[in-house]
Amino acid sequence: MIRYAITDPSTLDFNHLEHDLKRFSQKASMIVYRDKSNVSKHEAEFVQAAKGFDFEKVLIHGDPSLAKASGADGVHLSSLKLDEIADAKAMHLFVVVSTHTIEELKKAEALGADMATFSPIFETPDKGAPVGLEMLRSATSQVNLPVLALGGILTEEQIDACERSGASGFASIRYFGA
Repeated sequence: MIRYAITDPSTLDFNHLEHDLKRFSQKASMIVYRDKSNVSKHEAEFVQAAKGFDFEKVLIHGDPSLAKASGADGVHLSSLKLDEIADAKAMHLFVVVSTHTIEELKKAEALGADMATFSPIFETPDKGAPVGLEMLRSATSQVNLPVLALGGILTEEQIDACERSGASGFASIRYFGA
């Protein structure tokens, strides 16, 4: 099962980068550096430090060119940037995309994404109504790319339920951030 840690400034402190990455590496198989404030320019530092741990993939959120320049394995694109999948693939990047509907998920697959998150599965702050496990089951049955459940995943019971619903794994901020 893929265990994908999504970092943000509340869970990753560059003053304690090695310590924080060690904590993430104890639970996660993949990690993405995400700072939506656009203030940070720590991408290369993050990638270099993260590659010292046993993550299968180290990604940068949002910008294929920045991901490539920082030495990341790939990029995580928002659902508003599905049109950038081809550019990222042309740079030989592993591409994860965020999706919230089955239509977005199918489009991501058609455009060549390697993996997608599907969310929100459970209740999570500021993300709207959860789609639930039945919608996750329906979504995963309609595509061939790996789908990671995202949104409100905090417990092993939720992780198991997502896997039973067809998810190839899960992504989370809070599960890995504690």
